[in-house]
Amino acid sequence: MHDRHDVGEPEERTQEARAAQRELVAHTPGFIFSEAASFGGSLVGGAQHGVSAGGSARDVFMGGKTEIHHHGPAAPAAHASGEIPRQRLDTLADVFAEGPVFAPALARLREERVLVLSGAHSTGRNAAALMLLHRLGVPAVHALSSETSPAALGAWPFSPGGHVLRDLPLSRNRPLREAQLYAARDQLRKVDGYLVVTVENSPFLLGATPMLWEPPEPAAVLRAHLSGPRAGGTGRSVAEVEALLDLGPVRDFLSRDAHRPAEAARFAVEVAGYDGSEEAEARLADFGQAAVEQQCREWLSDPETTLRDKAFLISLAVFDQAPYVLAAELADRLYVHFQRLQHPEQPPEIPLFGLSAETRLERARATGELRAEATEWGSVPQYTAYFRKEDTPRVLLTEVWTGHPSARPALVAWLKELARDARPVVRTRAAAATALLAHADLPSAVALLIDSWAVSKSFGPRVTAANALTLAQLLDAPVVLRLLTRWCTDSHWARRWTAIRAFGLLTPLRPALAGPALSALATRARAGDSSRAEENNLVESTALLLSVGARRGEMLSELVRLLHHDTASVRALALGAFVRACDNGEEGALVEWYADTGMYEADSARDLATLWRTALGDRAHTRAALNALHTWVHVAERRTDAAQALEFLLPALVVTADDHRRLAHELLALRAPDGGPRPPIADRLLGVLVPSPTDPSRS
Repeated sequence: MHDRHDVGEPEERTQEARAAQRELVAHTPGFIFSEAASFGGSLVGGAQHGVSAGGSARDVFMGGKTEIHHHGPAAPAAHASGEIPRQRLDTLADVFAEGPVFAPALARLREERVLVLSGAHSTGRNAAALMLLHRLGVPAVHALSSETSPAALGAWPFSPGGHVLRDLPLSRNRPLREAQLYAARDQLRKVDGYLVVTVENSPFLLGATPMLWEPPEPAAVLRAHLSGPRAGGTGRSVAEVEALLDLGPVRDFLSRDAHRPAEAARFAVEVAGYDGSEEAEARLADFGQAAVEQQCREWLSDPETTLRDKAFLISLAVFDQAPYVLAAELADRLYVHFQRLQHPEQPPEIPLFGLSAETRLERARATGELRAEATEWGSVPQYTAYFRKEDTPRVLLTEVWTGHPSARPALVAWLKELARDARPVVRTRAAAATALLAHADLPSAVALLIDSWAVSKSFGPRVTAANALTLAQLLDAPVVLRLLTRWCTDSHWARRWTAIRAFGLLTPLRPALAGPALSALATRARAGDSSRAEENNLVESTALLLSVGARRGEMLSELVRLLHHDTASVRALALGAFVRACDNGEEGALVEWYADTGMYEADSARDLATLWRTALGDRAHTRAALNALHTWVHVAERRTDAAQALEFLLPALVVTADDHRRLAHELLALRAPDGGPRPPIADRLLGVLVPSPTDPSRS
């Protein structure tokens, strides 16, 4: 028997699901993405290094957005570009390893002239872009400014030869559209030019189909670098290269987790300098993952390292690539928990003044630099701290959790405190750290952290639990899907709420899970004994399945299938979720997907029209559906393609005379969002709203 009337079950705010999704995407840290090969094939984070306008530029990933931070003068020209020196291209060609998708990418570039190359950071996609153009034999390769707007590509003054636009930042307000690539292709054909655009895996490629870059094997990178020409001479022979690859430290390096090309290239420099001495062999042995793991063990087990220093290391691991002040402030809170655990008889003390930030970071083998951080009020400068070796946060947190269980009570109390923090970045980092702990030891993480959040009567902790489970699944933690499926029908309403929300958050990031997620949500809806708050959560979470990604057509088809279900609550879930997803005018919402893609796919267009007609004709959903239609019309006011999509859609919604009267009345009564007069687009749409054959007004 489900506890339908649990005391204290809250009513949720209607837009909270989308807000929680934005919060999760915006603040998920890089150590999650470096551990997961990709963010469900749509979101990948990390850092890239390059050269831009005379200074170094570093892409900083803080969730679903990429921010470009220039530490040198920026080029102000609207069409800024410059030729890459031929010597640089030739030098890179001498040591470049192609990778498994290089050949098909080259063939596609040669045929289509424009190629979007997407992939995770440090996988060599920028080097691959240069080499693709180099292999075409173009007379020159020009680098376009990364500040180039996607909309500017269609009018770009391309010259003969190759062009590369590296690390193009995309966002909800700055997507890359298929039409923009077509326009660029037309320009390139006129001058016999080619263009490669590199991006991180992103949900903001609207209609554009990227080539997913797969890095070469580390051994191939080592061979390419070791075989390349040495200063003043030729490259090493095959026998010499194989002898170096057969060295014990080199074999150990290659046998560990897959290394990214940049790391393999740096290791190749160390291997190239090997002279047979014990010192040289030690340098090879200390390189890479083993060195990181050993360092983390030493930090935590060294009695000379103070509790406060250890607290700072752990906090920096959680807040890697975040403002230094967060890591420092919250490290002192963890230090208080450590003191209470180790010396319960003494009141905890925190020194007001201590080492400088630079000294603390140097001891932690970390770096700090001033970067611009995006906030809801605009960009602000922040002193950001990060470990020099990107795998350090994962290794350090795992070592604390599994290697030092006596520290768990303090760590658990601290993470619970972070989950109650008012700052979204702090709450999200608490969930991300918990996800990593769950990957290392799921039963303990669930028992000590996730379940206590999941059964909370408060909204915030339940969202933190849902975020933690979502990110744990992205890390492929064992049995998380099974846990979520069971919790969807758990006897406790709050566990059901948490699992339902987690499925909604997870599926846009892992589209392959859409089927199991919708099945689990529909199973819960079929029970028919949900409270109003749980019904709302089911609708919101199901609506999130339509919020992002290229597989929304499949979700529409599944919702249409649910309309024929023999259970009224399941049909209501399908209609409620569809209407909720439609009532969203943000960048990348369902209306924009339909304008970009859906209206050109016969099945998707048919399914969407079916859902609209059913929702408009269902008494329980008519008003909400009409409000959602208002949203689509207001989007059509500012987007020509959305207006064309509505002109295509509306005639398909008129089957009966009531359909025509209802829609015509809404368009006639429509007002601007600020209460102003009816927008001109409403009159334009009235013109395409043909009465049905059964409408008496036709005569």
